[in-house]
Amino acid sequence: MTSPVPFRVDVSDEDLADLDRRLASTRFAPDVGNGDGRYGVSTERLRGLVEHWRTGYDWRAQETALNQLPMFRVDVDGQPIHYVHVRGTGPDPTPLLLTHGFPWTFWDFHRMIGPLTDPASFGGDPADAFDVVIPSLPGFAFSSPLSRSGLNFVTTADLWVQLMRDVLGYERFAAHGGDWGAQVTAQLGHKYVDNLLGIHLTSLISFPAGWNSDRPWNLLQKAADAATPENRAAVVAWEKRRVGHLVPQIVHPQTIAHGMNDSPAGLLAWLTERRLAWMDPAQPLEDVFSPDFLITSTMLYWITQSYPSAARFYYEAATNPWQPAHDRTPAIQAPAGLSIFRDDNPPGASFDWLPAMYAEIAHQRVHDVGGHFGAMERPDDVVTDIRDTFRNLR
Repeated sequence: MTSPVPFRVDVSDEDLADLDRRLASTRFAPDVGNGDGRYGVSTERLRGLVEHWRTGYDWRAQETALNQLPMFRVDVDGQPIHYVHVRGTGPDPTPLLLTHGFPWTFWDFHRMIGPLTDPASFGGDPADAFDVVIPSLPGFAFSSPLSRSGLNFVTTADLWVQLMRDVLGYERFAAHGGDWGAQVTAQLGHKYVDNLLGIHLTSLISFPAGWNSDRPWNLLQKAADAATPENRAAVVAWEKRRVGHLVPQIVHPQTIAHGMNDSPAGLLAWLTERRLAWMDPAQPLEDVFSPDFLITSTMLYWITQSYPSAARFYYEAATNPWQPAHDRTPAIQAPAGLSIFRDDNPPGASFDWLPAMYAEIAHQRVHDVGGHFGAMERPDDVVTDIRDTFRNLR
């Protein structure tokens, strides 16, 4: 394990010129009858985003904003890991690990950093301050290239303990995550309870979900099977917005990666589709995710050529069966806090199973708005729930 090295984003002019050439030569797909997006991201929407990328978007300004964060890179068990580390302002800040998902990046948490690290400046109690650590998942953005195959949410939890304990010196810490970050965080709460103050999740998961199934591409089938006749149609529609994402990345991620790594417009369309499909549909896309944010998120995959390795996270979860670290029940031993956002769960879902799934519900709050991207859609709610979860666990 090496010592951390300060890191700054610095994309070469040559790479930006190559990007512009590719955008200028985009061959947009014919798109009949897709004004409502029923076939996926419309050519009209994509054309507008690509035009903004070429003529209105300022990467250097975004690069400057990214570099305002104290970032580092370090080798952890042979894998380069990029992370943000912001010290808290308060009497005794608690170390807090934030883990993102896909197509998220570390930048999805940027709205939460100030309120978490310096609550007094945002009208909060300084006693709620955290030292915030935000790593990029292995193979994502600047935690690339991959050093080996087989890295998934299970092995990432091992890397995170080494990062927090051995690199940063935090013997015990709090952990939060959504999407893949929820799986990683749940694994931390399962295997490393002695290092965890507790966990907080914005994605409800049936740990270890369906990754040990012989049909892992059908992760959401249980939701449809459990639906009542009255809400089955709504559940199937909810499932449909997600299943098209899972199958290609679980079954043959490298095939789709060739196109994503070659076409910035194609990559933008694929990543934007995830945002459109999984956010609260009651909110217009642009009210939550500005064109600049969508493009910057795409840039973090494009400039690092990390989409191919990020997509493999699904394959590795499905083909490397989860092995329990202990036989205690429930599997997750750490106290858990949960933020439940309306559209991130099947319509009509019951949460009666939660106490049996998590060792101890330290805090639970159901929100009647919001979707899959809590850190961006409802950052204030997530910050409040994190504070409430860990206030008595510090």
